[in-house]
Amino acid sequence: MKWDLSRLYPSIKDWEESYKELENMIEEVKNYEGTLKDFDNFLHYYKLQKKLVVSAVKLYQYANLTSDLNKKDTVNAARVQKVAYLFSKLSQATAFESPELLSIGKDVIEGFIDKDPILEEYRFSIEKLFRNQEHILDQKSEALLANFSQLMSKGRELYGSLAVADKEDKTVTLSDGEKIKITSGNYRSYLADLEKPEDRKIVFEAVFEQYKLHKNTYAQIYNTVLQRDIASMQSRNYASSLESYLFGNNIPLDVYHNLVNVAKENTDPVKRYYKIRKEALGLKQHHTYDRFMPLATANSKFTYEEAKELFFNSIKDYDDEFVQKAKSALSDGYVDVYETDGKQTGAYSWSSLNEHPYILLNYDDTLNSVFTVAHEAGHSMHSLFSAENQPVATQNYTIFVAEIASTFNEHNLLDYFIKNAKATKEDKIQLLQQSIDDIIGTFYRQTLFAAYELKAHELAEKGEPITCETLSQIMVDLYKEFYDIDITKEDGKEYVWSYIPHLFNTPFYVYQYATSFAASLKLYELVKEDPKNIEKHVGLLKSGGNDYPVNQVKKAGVDLTTKEPFMAVVNRLNELLDELELALNE
Repeated sequence: MKWDLSRLYPSIKDWEESYKELENMIEEVKNYEGTLKDFDNFLHYYKLQKKLVVSAVKLYQYANLTSDLNKKDTVNAARVQKVAYLFSKLSQATAFESPELLSIGKDVIEGFIDKDPILEEYRFSIEKLFRNQEHILDQKSEALLANFSQLMSKGRELYGSLAVADKEDKTVTLSDGEKIKITSGNYRSYLADLEKPEDRKIVFEAVFEQYKLHKNTYAQIYNTVLQRDIASMQSRNYASSLESYLFGNNIPLDVYHNLVNVAKENTDPVKRYYKIRKEALGLKQHHTYDRFMPLATANSKFTYEEAKELFFNSIKDYDDEFVQKAKSALSDGYVDVYETDGKQTGAYSWSSLNEHPYILLNYDDTLNSVFTVAHEAGHSMHSLFSAENQPVATQNYTIFVAEIASTFNEHNLLDYFIKNAKATKEDKIQLLQQSIDDIIGTFYRQTLFAAYELKAHELAEKGEPITCETLSQIMVDLYKEFYDIDITKEDGKEYVWSYIPHLFNTPFYVYQYATSFAASLKLYELVKEDPKNIEKHVGLLKSGGNDYPVNQVKKAGVDLTTKEPFMAVVNRLNELLDELELALNE
């Protein structure tokens, strides 16, 4: 139940040797500047680039994985910084590439690709390059921007240092005198299990205390992220920060705005749910930290092995290729299961080119953790399918489609629970709650954060001051609009913007959880109608990054440029709420 990272590099010495080889390749790649108009040089350059990229991504993955096992280990952290430095050198060394290819012209470059099948895998990236032509600067300007590449990531690095590396877990005393240690990995379980409101309040405030204490520092770090985005937007002639993040993958702005608008226009089901919860739980006030409380008294626990078995059983009727990919995703040596001191919080699947992906979990035996196993397995399955069916140049799929495989598995697992478990009233309520919570957490909550990002960037672009008060007010307003909850009554909750790492690490990322959820729900409906449609889903996973993501999803049967997929989620939520009310009243 631990990672076997020797499958990437047998030892640190091997990693260091690969690091030196990459340094040499970066020096070699510089020699091609000004020579790409010659076909032989063009061919050799791309052969070298392929080798270089595969090596660089693997080096970066290993450094980060070892660091994530213990964020308090400064030696591992230093190794991440070394790779970041090397990536900066790589960016500088290849800064000539895009301007030079653009100067050569699309017809000549496509002629080169037609000339040798080895180059075929780069056709789509060349198409994207020329589509982005208006936002690519001259060679001197690109080289200048490349010099700032390390500085551009400082907001993310500072956030990680403050929120994770310097974080100290707090021990609190409950109303009965029991002392418990609150960590990022266990606090949700306590909020779900503790019966007394005052105890849940103690746990909640222990989690958010550090964000309140460092609110001004977090605000300055986030402002660094915003100003970086604005600098990049302005340097590359985008109309907005949002456009700068969506343009590269040809995602229409309407997709983002449709998502936010549909969610904002359809908050009634969310408010209905919290009203149901308040009444069922007998609460005077439903706080945000009460959302983890189960509506049923059942407190089922599942071992990690049981979680895997449940997931595998849920997909056993699909074709063998799909099942085998799932088992490979969760095979021994590729999953680090349990929380340990200093380990990165949360969960993820991380893959490099032509390598088996690794999954990080902080498994705690809850039903939520069972679904997390299926979720992260979906990501790894996506990577495995892509690696087997795509060349290096198109193996990496975009963030936009990344959550489809993961949430598809969750939809499937939920239905398996409902149909195959000998469900008591309590079991049924628990499962319905799980499904409803998934929709609210993945679709509504992530869209709320997307609306926050949009508003924060718009204010910064107008030159408005970015302070902790400004950022908190955006959240206060959005929580009132989405949930009809006043978070100023919860000490520290107004600083929830500082609690979400994606806002600092990967701006304009979280909306894709919601779009992917909508797409995967629609795909899952198609599979339920006809199991043979699993081929459409698998086809999407096999396509990797060989097309623009909206096109990939459309080929699989879902059009995200319309409001229809998003309204399907709203309708599904209303149906589940009807079932929940019936179950509660049985």
